[in-house]
Amino acid sequence: MDEAAYTLKAISNGTRLCVISLLSEQEELTVSQLGEKLQCEQSLLSHHLTDMRAKGILNCRRDGKNCYYSLKNKQIVQIIDCIRTCNCV
Repeated sequence: MDEAAYTLKAISNGTRLCVISLLSEQEELTVSQLGEKLQCEQSLLSHHLTDMRAKGILNCRRDGKNCYYSLKNKQIVQIIDCIRTCNCV
């Protein structure tokens, strides 16, 4: 239960949920692509991405100047889908 609570706390933010949703639709996105789609300041987005990566939710791959983010564990999408279908939101 502690691990579940840790994961839920790590994603309990609208921006973070949107990042997960976008990455569930596309395998990888750069910080710039995510920022463009979310209309979010890059500094705020970078903070969220760094924290989600540290908590084991995201992978990051560097290619030159770009950082590509992807979901580390795609089961996180199932958790969000479950919450949506339960009419809990």
